[in-house]
Amino acid sequence: MSHSTRCAACKSLRRRCPQDCILAPYFPSNDPLRFASVHKIFGASNITKILQQIPVHQRAEAADCMSFEATSRIQDPVYGCVGIISQLQQQILNTQCELALTQAQLAFYNAQQEAQQEKPMAQNQVQYDGPSWFGSNQQDSFYLDQPLLDNHQPPGFL
Repeated sequence: MSHSTRCAACKSLRRRCPQDCILAPYFPSNDPLRFASVHKIFGASNITKILQQIPVHQRAEAADCMSFEATSRIQDPVYGCVGIISQLQQQILNTQCELALTQAQLAFYNAQQEAQQEKPMAQNQVQYDGPSWFGSNQQDSFYLDQPLLDNHQPPGFL
């Protein structure tokens, strides 16, 4: 592989870029900030050692990971990418809670709909053949006039 220009690493380190430069494929000359951040956090010799110890087919991914870690560490020196991971985990938990609430609301509304569909059948006239409490011996009839759910809300609903 011949380089018409030096890679970002060799430019930054002010050295000649050899034909077999291990850093050239992962730190091209058109992205000097990528190498600068990785160099600042890991150091050039550590980057080279890491890449040499990894199989060739995994080196691009390793360089991407080092770049992400370095950029995260520069933006947040205390937590780095762990801070981003924690934020994403919190978002997942919040979304799971919101999903559970939405599913509970859907179940509640579906139960209400089923109750409303069953209500006309329940409102058929019911005959009462027992003794009359109103002083009459004729059959008393009454209707069920209360909805089945009485607008009860499950716990936690606003």
